[in-house]
Amino acid sequence: MRRPGGGRKRLTDHQPELISKLEALIEPTVRGDPQSALRWTTLSVRKLERALKKANAPVSYRTVANLLKTQNYTLQGQFKGSEGKVDVRDRDAQFRYINDQAVTALRARRPVISVDTKKKELVGHYKNAGREWRPKGDPIEVLTHDFPDPEVPKAVPYGVYDVGENKGWVNVGMSGDTAEFAVQSIRAWWRYMGKPRYPKARRLLICADSGGSNGYRCHLWKRELQHFATEENLTITVCHFPPGTSKWNKIEHRLFSFITANWRSRPLTDYRTIVNLIAGTTTKAGLTVKARLDRRTYKRGVKVTKKEMQALNLTPHDFHGEWNYTIAPKHRVS
Repeated sequence: MRRPGGGRKRLTDHQPELISKLEALIEPTVRGDPQSALRWTTLSVRKLERALKKANAPVSYRTVANLLKTQNYTLQGQFKGSEGKVDVRDRDAQFRYINDQAVTALRARRPVISVDTKKKELVGHYKNAGREWRPKGDPIEVLTHDFPDPEVPKAVPYGVYDVGENKGWVNVGMSGDTAEFAVQSIRAWWRYMGKPRYPKARRLLICADSGGSNGYRCHLWKRELQHFATEENLTITVCHFPPGTSKWNKIEHRLFSFITANWRSRPLTDYRTIVNLIAGTTTKAGLTVKARLDRRTYKRGVKVTKKEMQALNLTPHDFHGEWNYTIAPKHRVS
């Protein structure tokens, strides 16, 4: 029988400062030197082992891992929890406001659309994430690198999702993601899909993100919507999702996610392939998608004057007028 207290002592008994040295390396801004070189590196147990040896605390990387566990450290990724400066009460209230607006419009059989720009895609023999069934040993060969290159053409898919009909429209642009391009995409949806489906509609509800080409701070977005409203004699109401909440926009999980799944593991070699893969997207719930290629060139950096903004027939809503507003058509001058 071993006597009480017999056997090899723990390293922390021989080196009582070991824990404090280890914690100083992990959290240099709290417990150690803010200028520590390790502050700018990924802290693996092997790097910590080498750093502790330099600090006259020689231990193995396995011991480092065990010590971290005893001090309640775990391997962790980053957590998306910050929503910016938006008040939570405002955010939740805005969600309810958007829902009320959409329910009212759908009950009146008026069109409600969710809009956004999908991630830009490189056009060419580049790797596309995912796997699909192919003959064994016969993978599709793609380029090794996909570094950003201004000379490589890009596809800019702007989507319009009809919430009431579960139908999608994607305008694939070849130039920049501008507000003019965004409104042109909505205009094309209205002429090819919306107007035939809602021939008597005189009002349109658009649910959009708070940033990007269709952001609530974008003057060009509002000016182009005014042109569209006057051309089609439509009263357009826009409700923006609060900053940091774009993932709740219906187009993200009812249209874009299925497009991504449909073209997984297939290189987007040319614009025709991209348009055909988007148009081939379907779901068991009945989703169908139409797509077209927009060959226009849209200028970047277009400025909207103060006079043009004052001339808009725009009425902010009583609740968060910066996020919710209505643009009515102007009387045309003959």
